[in-house]
Amino acid sequence: MGLILPAATHIMPWLTPLAAGGLVLTMLGALVVHFRRNEIPKAIAPIVLLVLAAIIVYGRAVAFPL
Repeated sequence: MGLILPAATHIMPWLTPLAAGGLVLTMLGALVVHFRRNEIPKAIAPIVLLVLAAIIVYGRAVAFPL
């Protein structure tokens, strides 16, 4: 909700890159846990979410700020 609603409603749109940044940190933590437990195939979903959240951070904060 933090990634979609602020930008969609134009109410405090600066929260979108912050929410995406929090998701990036969460997915980095998930990757650390998966790699420490040698669950490499299960790390695909956190990698995908990490990349998508990083794209949102870059797009909303650097490339096209609101």
